[in-house]
Amino acid sequence: MKRIGDKDISGQDFAANDLQERNFDSAIVKNCNFDDCNLKNATFINSNLEGSTFRRANLQNADLSGANLYAAVFENAILDGVITNGETKWWKLYCPEKGAFIGYKKCMNDRLVQLLIPADAKRTSSTMNCCRCNKAKVLTIKSFDGKESFDEAWSLVDENFVYRKGEWVYVDNFKDDRWWDSTTGIHFWMTREEAKLY
Repeated sequence: MKRIGDKDISGQDFAANDLQERNFDSAIVKNCNFDDCNLKNATFINSNLEGSTFRRANLQNADLSGANLYAAVFENAILDGVITNGETKWWKLYCPEKGAFIGYKKCMNDRLVQLLIPADAKRTSSTMNCCRCNKAKVLTIKSFDGKESFDEAWSLVDENFVYRKGEWVYVDNFKDDRWWDSTTGIHFWMTREEAKLY
């Protein structure tokens, strides 16, 4: 297995290259472009892949054990047989995979919406702390400091999408593929602080 010699290869453009069985173990591989690459059986053990893109890449049987995948992009990638472990960061869903839970959404005019995501809601996240679901109930709408309450709030992305206190909101064309981060769905965060920072 050919070893990538340089430990810090951040920002490199590898697009459309055959990197099958290459060894990127323990390397700093931040913000690299691996779009359309053949990375079958490549190893990224304990490597930092933060912000790197793997659109349409073949990662079949690649080893991501211990890798940091924060903000990595895997849209339309082949991920069959990918190896991960408990130390792989940002591979698992950020939100709970089962059951009901509370989420938070930032809306126009710094209004913070508290959402109940029910047990039967579809939910997903990619490699960041932003999550998506297909339905939720609006519990409260408050100012950032919590001192004011409101009956309505408008989405930052779609001004026609209105959240009303006590009502359910739905997205009919929810995209199930978790690796598409910026796509249809009710985007939310797990904590008030994360939502405020959006």
